[in-house]
Amino acid sequence: MTQTSPLRIGTRGSPLALAQAHEVQARLAAAHPDLAQPGAIEIVVIKTTGDMVQDRTLALIGGKGLFTKEIDEAQLAGRVDIAVHSMKDVPTVLPDGLALPCILEREDTRDAFMCLKAKQLAELPAGSVIGTASLRRGAQILYRRPDLKVEPLRGNVQTRMKKLEEGVVDATLLAMAGLRRLGLADRIASALEPEEMLPAVAQGAIGITCRTDDAAARRRLAPLDHADSHVRVVAERTFLGVLDGSCRTPIAGLAELAGDRLTFRGLVIKPDGSLAHENRLTGHRSEAEAIGRQAGEELLGRCEPGFFDFKG
Repeated sequence: MTQTSPLRIGTRGSPLALAQAHEVQARLAAAHPDLAQPGAIEIVVIKTTGDMVQDRTLALIGGKGLFTKEIDEAQLAGRVDIAVHSMKDVPTVLPDGLALPCILEREDTRDAFMCLKAKQLAELPAGSVIGTASLRRGAQILYRRPDLKVEPLRGNVQTRMKKLEEGVVDATLLAMAGLRRLGLADRIASALEPEEMLPAVAQGAIGITCRTDDAAARRRLAPLDHADSHVRVVAERTFLGVLDGSCRTPIAGLAELAGDRLTFRGLVIKPDGSLAHENRLTGHRSEAEAIGRQAGEELLGRCEPGFFDFKG
C-alpha cells in the first residue's frame, strides 16, 4: 500500500462476508478521513475452498482454514493489504507473516433457533430433523435431545433459510451475529442461551489480519480494535488451540467480562452427543491467555483416548 494506491480489503464473497467487509470499510473511513475519499478503499473478493466445495461437510474436506487459506495467500503475495474474517473460521495458528492486530466490538455470541414449526428447540417433536453443518451444534443437540435427527446442511445463510422454508429440514441453527448483520433478525424463532447451546469459540467476532511487517496497516487498524472483545477472543482461541480444535472436533467456549473479571466456560463433546465434559474458570482479564490454556488442558485431561473420533 502506498499513499496513492487504495487500501485493499480481502474478503469472501458471501452476503455476510461482504456485509462485514463493508462494515470495516465504514469504520476505517470514520477513523481516517483520507480513507473516506472515493476510491481510497477497495474490497477484493476472493473465493475460498470452503465456498467452492458445497457437497460435503467441512469436517470431511479438511476442517478449519478452508475459509481463510486463499485469502491468506493473497495477503502474503501482496494482492490485498488487510483481510476481514469471521473469527470462528480462523485457525488458531496463523501462517508465518500474518498478524491479527484487530478485533471489532463483538456482536451477540448466541446461536439462533430457526424454525417455522416451533419457537423453541424444546418444543420440537421427537424425530424432527435439524439441519446443520456444525459438529458442535449437532453434538449439543443430540446431547440434550437424542430423540432428534441431525443431518448435514451447508451453504450460506440465505441458502440454509431457503431449505428450511422448502421443508428440507424442520429446523436449523445459525449465528445470531450473522443474522443481525444481514438484517434478518426478524426471522429468528428464538435465541439459544449459552446454557442450552454453548457457542463456537470467537462466535460473533470479526477479526482483521494484516502482514506482520505492514506498519501502515497496523496504524490504520489500531483505532478499530475493541479491547474487551480482543481479551475474550484471546482466552477462547487459546482454549481451542490447546485442544487442537477444528471442524472435526465438537468444541465450544465462551469468555465473558464483568469489569476486569473474566469468566470462561468450556465444553468438549463426543460427535454423537453421547458424552460431554464442561468446565468454568474465572480470573483477571490480564490472565485471559492463561485461563484459556488451563481450561483446555483440564478438559483435555478428562477426555479418554478416541473421544473425538469422527466417523462420517
